[in-house]
Amino acid sequence: MTEPLLYSFRRCPYAMRARMALLASGAAFRTSEVALRDKPAALLAASPNGTVPVLVLGNGTVIDESLDIMRWALRSNDPEGWLGRDDAALLATNDGAFKFHLDRYKYPDRHGSEAAVHRAAAIGILSTLETRLARQANLCGEARGFADIAIMPFVRQFARVDPRWFAAQPLPLVQAWLARHMASPLFLAAMARHADA
Repeated sequence: MTEPLLYSFRRCPYAMRARMALLASGAAFRTSEVALRDKPAALLAASPNGTVPVLVLGNGTVIDESLDIMRWALRSNDPEGWLGRDDAALLATNDGAFKFHLDRYKYPDRHGSEAAVHRAAAIGILSTLETRLARQANLCGEARGFADIAIMPFVRQFARVDPRWFAAQPLPLVQAWLARHMASPLFLAAMARHADA
């Protein structure tokens, strides 16, 4: 059977978390790096919304939501027990309110938004992560898990809008958590540049 094909975009946080879960599971897969301004016809045929990531399985089944790709990979093999360290409410806040404010902070011209207002709202959400990390090394326990890998790419994107400002915020535990995950061999492997499949 043909290996699954992942349509991805290197800097997309949704695609990052899908790649990390696939790599952590040890799943065999090929990757096609998509130019978002010139989406391939095969991607649009598989998933008409044209967003990444999209995983096309060998039998033709299409999985076009990043959390679903993560769960598919980890249900096959979850060597670190990530699925036991999940938090639906935390993910809903990240993918909902935090992403909303992140977009309007990062792209104020595109959204007609007041960047400082949305930055402050996003920091409020990150403060809840700071409180959680005061009790444990990761979001759902001492070891990294599903919630960490699903959320970290978005916090990374937020931090990169203005790194010096972010580094000066009273979020030492979030900053250390983010730095640790960004330095991990898993994240570095997920961010490696490669030729298309």
